[in-house]
Amino acid sequence: MATVTYQDASRVYPGAEEPAVDRLHLEIQDGEFLVLVGPSGCGKSTSLRMLAGLEEIDEGSVYINETDVSNLPPKSRDIAMVFQNYALYPHMSVFDNMAFALKLRRMPKAEIKRRVDDAAKLLDLEDYLNRKPKALSGGQRQRVAMGRAIVREPQVFLMDEPLSNLDAKLRVQTRSQIASLQKRLGITTVYVTHDQVEAMTMGHRIAVLKDGVLQQCDTPRVLYETPTNMFVAGFIGSPAMNLKTVSLTEGGALFGDMTLPLPREVRDAAATEGANQEVTVGIRPEHCKLGTESSGGIPIEVDLVEELGAEAFVYGHAAYNGASERFVVRTEGKAVPQLAETVHVVPEPGHEHVFHATTGNRLN
Repeated sequence: MATVTYQDASRVYPGAEEPAVDRLHLEIQDGEFLVLVGPSGCGKSTSLRMLAGLEEIDEGSVYINETDVSNLPPKSRDIAMVFQNYALYPHMSVFDNMAFALKLRRMPKAEIKRRVDDAAKLLDLEDYLNRKPKALSGGQRQRVAMGRAIVREPQVFLMDEPLSNLDAKLRVQTRSQIASLQKRLGITTVYVTHDQVEAMTMGHRIAVLKDGVLQQCDTPRVLYETPTNMFVAGFIGSPAMNLKTVSLTEGGALFGDMTLPLPREVRDAAATEGANQEVTVGIRPEHCKLGTESSGGIPIEVDLVEELGAEAFVYGHAAYNGASERFVVRTEGKAVPQLAETVHVVPEPGHEHVFHATTGNRLN
């Protein structure tokens, strides 16, 4: 098994003004399942390829255990990678695809058969070993790609969006299989995805990247409950957190005719010079209630109701400082408002997330 360390590692592509990965400092523990997540172009795949040896490291270092592998070729790093497109050989059987890397090592045939058979049993592929990839479903091909990595018994698994080619139902099923498989094998795994729901359900820890810079790395629960800045707050969670920049008063944050109470220390931290003091408040959809006009709250006009059975998400727009802004509320599925209806949203005190209006950094 192995630990992985990015020691202020950077990658700058020729002709680019900004680094694709900017001084990434990250420590991954032995046996940990770490997910790199972020929007397209944030540097997550580049970070993975730097660890694999497929991208050069312009500054800093990458370590596997205590060994600096920054200048080692990929074959010397004892890693196995699962790609987005599976990269299976179409003319080979499932057995031969899984055994290919072992044959290149000139491993004894009996050992090759043992490893392939063990991986096939683990992945429920025993009945497909003689088939060609074209005779398999997408989920089965993905498992073959996983098996090809497993038989190598590497120190580190690297997975670059391996589920993106699967349909929605199969993705849900397969991601739970990958998570349980990694737990069983105990191999350090670095997993790249742009899907934050996938990241939340699979990773022991999640590293959130933006523009090549690490924003926050922690457990899914900490990221959800205590995002370090507005970017992480808006990225983690589905539907996304409601983020609104509003005026700051002596009592708290002013939402139209309603004041959301904020602690004195938060108001002091957010205070800026001049009369127009502002703060950005984040409220998750589940931390709001639908009320009536008499109960106060923020009036929003309903644009869409997404009914999911036991619950529903109400999408609407509200007026803030003369502008119309989106707002999402989670409510019970039995009592949902109608389209174009005006409802009043009441945030639950104590569940708000407060960020500096200029820097975006968390204040509470």
